[in-house]
Amino acid sequence: MINREPKIKVALLQNYSEAHIFLNGRFFLTKKRMLQGSFTVKADKGMILLFDSFKKEIIRQKKILLSATEAASFTVSDVKIGINFHWQRIQKQSFHGDLLISACSDFSFNLINKILMEDYLESVISSEMSASAPLEFLKAQAVVARSWLLSMLEKKKTVRHFPESKSKNEIVIWQDVNDHKEFDVCADDHCQRYQGITRIISKNVHKAVTQTYGNFLVYKGKICDARYHKSCGGQTEIFSTAWNDKNPDYLKSVTDDARQNLPIGSEAQAKKWLTRRPKSYCDTTDKKLLSGILPAFDQETPDFYRWRVVYTGKELEKIIRKKSGIDFGILQNIEPLERGPSGRISRLKIKGSKKTLIVGKELEIRRWLSESHLLSSAFIVSTEQKTTGKINYFVLSGGGWGHGVGMCQIGAAVMASKGLKAEEILTHYFTGAQIKKIY
Repeated sequence: MINREPKIKVALLQNYSEAHIFLNGRFFLTKKRMLQGSFTVKADKGMILLFDSFKKEIIRQKKILLSATEAASFTVSDVKIGINFHWQRIQKQSFHGDLLISACSDFSFNLINKILMEDYLESVISSEMSASAPLEFLKAQAVVARSWLLSMLEKKKTVRHFPESKSKNEIVIWQDVNDHKEFDVCADDHCQRYQGITRIISKNVHKAVTQTYGNFLVYKGKICDARYHKSCGGQTEIFSTAWNDKNPDYLKSVTDDARQNLPIGSEAQAKKWLTRRPKSYCDTTDKKLLSGILPAFDQETPDFYRWRVVYTGKELEKIIRKKSGIDFGILQNIEPLERGPSGRISRLKIKGSKKTLIVGKELEIRRWLSESHLLSSAFIVSTEQKTTGKINYFVLSGGGWGHGVGMCQIGAAVMASKGLKAEEILTHYFTGAQIKKIY
């Protein structure tokens, strides 16, 4: 464990060949040379080239560090957020801290923000959820995001994951942050949303970070690998459904409402669970409440608690072929083989006229069955058949938004709006964990 606040490296752009930045204030290029204003970054033969607004080359080297003076910031044009998800879009974003540009191939670079953890967290909280959300929820989010990051950085030093297993009949893939090598975290949903000072950072966000400064979720002396997601759909998921086959005791499946407990154990239970709306904290359609919890682009997804997707057979065949790279032929069946306690599928059998294959885990299933990603892998499959027996429609009836592990953000925000404290929220979602101040 550490005893002081770390500075972290966040990749804002990955594998870009060109980018445009604006230095708002003065940045040190060298001890004696300072820059400000508009610049273009390009990669060429393993070198980073920096050009001013007159297209004059300023410097050429493998890595370029621009160190910020006090209160300086920088703006990056054309930052892609929500990559490959249904809310993907381009934004212009601004950031505090230093700027590191590092070559990652002969003709591409990573653009990295070096920033203190607590400053990073203020933006994460405002990027993940609305800055106007209840203070107690923001405090819970700060502790969870801080815990996840430091746990990941510690694990990254010693653990190597091999997140892909392929055989003749099965493909199992999961994605984790340990895939990143030249930086600590990315700035998008693959890690934690980080949109800099572009997001509205309210007084409540600043309070949430300062009032929980250095506080972490700890279980048996170790910082928790504290995960979170948008909506559990009524029941949270266990770790192994989404990632490697380990299930920390503090990431048990819990209901989003203590009045019920229905872990899924069969397809009949999954059907019963996903075709009704059990009362849960994250089951809300209150637009006023959601507008105070979710960022604007997340409000574009209103049916997150229970949802339905309908494909023609040909539509789904085309999507699966495009996303998996495999031609299954005419789709004959989609069969869940293994579910977690929230109903999320970790192994799915796809049967076609040309090929039959099992795919996992939950994120890969969501990727294969959608042009972007399904909201979750908690769904049941029904079909409508023609008189010939060929499937005309596939209907996916699902629940929840995200992997379902750890803290349900919408559920936690609703709990806070009902008067629950951050500690109550955290101990609800992280069984047996304690809050401990480490720095």
